[in-house]
Amino acid sequence: MVRSTERAEGIGRRRTGAVCTATDAVSAVKDGSVVAISGFNMANTPEYLILELHRQYMRTGHPNSLFVVTDALPATPGRGLDIVAKDLSQRGDGRFIRGITVPFFGFSPWLQRLVEDDVVEAYSWPMGVAAYWFREVASGRPGVISKIGIDTAIDPRKEGGKVNGLAAARNTCTVKRIMIGGQVYLLYEAPKPDVALVRASTADRRANLTMEDEVIRGTVLSMAQATKAHPRPGIVIAQVRNLDRGEAHPRAVEVPGPLVDMVVVSPKKYHWQVGSKAYDPAFGAVGKPMQMRGQDTMDPVEMVIARRVLVGLAEAAKKKGAPYIVNLGIGIPALVSTLAVAEGLEDRIVTVVESGQWGGVALPGVDFGAAVGPFALSTMPDMFSNFEGGIIDAASLGFLQVGRNGDVNPSTLPGRIYGPGGFPVIAGGSPRIYFAGAFTARGAKITIARGKLKVVKDGEVKKFVRSVYKNFFSGSQALKFGKEVAYVTERAVFRLTPTGLELTELAPGADIERDVLGAMEYKPAVSKELREMDHALFNSGPMRLAKRLGVEAVPW
Repeated sequence: MVRSTERAEGIGRRRTGAVCTATDAVSAVKDGSVVAISGFNMANTPEYLILELHRQYMRTGHPNSLFVVTDALPATPGRGLDIVAKDLSQRGDGRFIRGITVPFFGFSPWLQRLVEDDVVEAYSWPMGVAAYWFREVASGRPGVISKIGIDTAIDPRKEGGKVNGLAAARNTCTVKRIMIGGQVYLLYEAPKPDVALVRASTADRRANLTMEDEVIRGTVLSMAQATKAHPRPGIVIAQVRNLDRGEAHPRAVEVPGPLVDMVVVSPKKYHWQVGSKAYDPAFGAVGKPMQMRGQDTMDPVEMVIARRVLVGLAEAAKKKGAPYIVNLGIGIPALVSTLAVAEGLEDRIVTVVESGQWGGVALPGVDFGAAVGPFALSTMPDMFSNFEGGIIDAASLGFLQVGRNGDVNPSTLPGRIYGPGGFPVIAGGSPRIYFAGAFTARGAKITIARGKLKVVKDGEVKKFVRSVYKNFFSGSQALKFGKEVAYVTERAVFRLTPTGLELTELAPGADIERDVLGAMEYKPAVSKELREMDHALFNSGPMRLAKRLGVEAVPW
């Protein structure tokens, strides 16, 4: 294979695609276009194209009135769409982007500001629904039909996915309740893309796109197909790092060249694998998972919570007697994969991430979505089928608020617009859910020593509240479909029952009245079989779970 970061001989204008400058490519985007942009944080994000599209607008005033549709969030703080949002927000400019639908705003503080100030209309659907939507539109269907979102903030009886006042007024994207076979479903609809800005590693002489250096596969193919679908076939612009004079192996091709109109070679600085690093061959590489973050470097409170989740998963895996498939959300749940490797359970407990990773060690923070040492990479629509269809065995997700009836708000507060992310699809489809988080927030001081926990100073913010600010997980719906739900913290564990939360475990050293019941806005039931959390959770060093539970690695 011959690669070049320059325009390669023989890769000129042809029937399938043209190698051109970023300026020439974005000049093809017309005013009023619906623009699909790939990207999960910085993974698969065509940052060069995003920034050049904005520069073109600043130079000429065109294109303007764009409506952006995404499958996740093509940004991290100070990168990608966040840079554009900063400029638009500071100038109060609503002409360049008139609207946007984004599943997760959390890693773009300026996009949050832009939305909160009502400069652009904003919608937020669950990530899996957004990924499916491209595939459905590509197939000529009107949108996505799903049970995900019923009785949550996404339900049209509440907010219907509209994030701000402009969205409520304009109603460009809609969520409707429909009946099929006597059951309620939600229909998600949005305007079809006219343009797709996508990213890959290499384009060959036919403009076939391969992703050998990308950490995820994302929704790139479905975005290209949705853009090319009738009745308005649009244009697909691909950002790559390399050009290949030859032809890629057919099985390596992610997007066939006939679906690609233009190819732009990006400078390295605009083509990072993840938010913190331009390139690391271990990201997405097949092989034995590495321990990226050892137990000795974890926050002690977070480690207790992640350990308790791991114990529950190990016990369930032992009962199943086969590899146990578990989705891990961002934050504390992502630490479970590190602990599973440390305990030698990575073959028994197979962790997956919504971006498409199978196995390995999930990376935290702005690198979330990537993993070291995965053994397989699915596309995002395919991975979310595993969630919504209940194909996975369990999920562990974070929480910001838990209501008295088990409803969960994962991330949103007044002035803090995060959106649902992948949370509703994962929580809505998984048969067993471990919500994991600290008991209180802001300023808590907790010590852990000699197998016991002590709350020296509690957090200022209670997280177990009478009614959550935004509901993205319905406790009543979970009970209706027979899900097993636990809420794991450093000082207590609860389970969901038909009458609400029930306290089942208390940390050694914690006072039930002062540290648990007194730190909640409501009184949960207390189990008659209330027991202490395992002292091993609070000790340093490996728990040796495999030996304690009699769990051995499963041969594949």
